[in-house]
Amino acid sequence: MTNTTFGLTLLIVGMGGTLATLALLAGCLRLLTKLFPAEDGGDKKTGGPDRG
Repeated sequence: MTNTTFGLTLLIVGMGGTLATLALLAGCLRLLTKLFPAEDGGDKKTGGPDRG
């Protein structure tokens, strides 16, 4: 295996692993947001510049 072949293989495997990891994290975050939806912030008692 030449250096060029090894480098290209490492590039493809590395980028594939990175994209697969990002897809897995995105799927986990989507699942968590479906399981635990954000609460509606109906009252404006805390924070923000439009308080008062």
